[in-house]
Amino acid sequence: MTSKLFSPLDIRSKHFRNRVWVSPMCQYSADDGVVSDWHRVHLGAFATGGVGMIMVEATGVMPNGRISIGCSGIWSDKHAEAFRPAIEFAHSQGTLIGIQLAHAGRKGSTMKPWDDHELASIAEGGWINFAPSPVAYKDFPIPHAMTVDEIQSAEQAFVDAAVRSERVGFDLIEIHAAHGYLFHQFLSPLSVQRSLKELLSSCESQQQTGWKVHGILMMPSNFAKYSKKLVLI
Repeated sequence: MTSKLFSPLDIRSKHFRNRVWVSPMCQYSADDGVVSDWHRVHLGAFATGGVGMIMVEATGVMPNGRISIGCSGIWSDKHAEAFRPAIEFAHSQGTLIGIQLAHAGRKGSTMKPWDDHELASIAEGGWINFAPSPVAYKDFPIPHAMTVDEIQSAEQAFVDAAVRSERVGFDLIEIHAAHGYLFHQFLSPLSVQRSLKELLSSCESQQQTGWKVHGILMMPSNFAKYSKKLVLI
C-alpha cells in the first residue's frame, strides 16, 4: 500500500509532488537581511532530496520586523532578488518553495544565538522594537507602542512583501502569526493593553485601517487581492 505521505497533492493552482514539506528554519546568516550563498546551499540541499515543498525561514517585512540581526528580510527589491537563485534551483529539482513573512514585534533586535549576549544595541545593528502596547518581553527594552499609522505601515509592508515574493518566483506565502510575534501579540492580554476601539479611533472604519478584524486577531485585509499565490495563514 502506497503511503499518502509520498502521494501528490493539489491545493488551488499548486501541485506538490509529495507531502514531505521542509519547515522554516532560521539561519541567522543574512547580511542586513540579504540572504547569501549559505541560504542557497541550505535550501538547495533539501530540494535535491526530492521534498514536495521547502518553506524559507521567518523573513522580516520591515527592518525592525526581524528576530535577530542575522535574520532574512524582504523589505526591498534587492532583498527579494537575493532569493531568486535558491528559488530557481528548487524549481529545477521539481520542488516548490514558499516564504514565511514575519514581524517579530517586541521580540526582535536580538543577536545571533551563539553570541555572548542576547540583545543587540543600535551600534550592533539592533533597533527599537514596535508592539501593540509598551509592554516588554522578558527583560527586553520596553517597546514603542504602535500608532494607527504605524499599524497601517506594517500592513502595507506585508502587502509589499507578498508582491515581491510573487514577483521573484515564490510558489506560496505563509503569514507568521505565532510564537509571540507581532500578530500573536495582538491576541494576548499579556502583550496588548489597548482596545480595538482605541486602535481604530482615528479611522472612519476598520477597512480604512487596512486591518481585518476577526475577533481580536488582526490580519492584512487586502492581502489576498495583492497576491495571486497560495496564501497560508
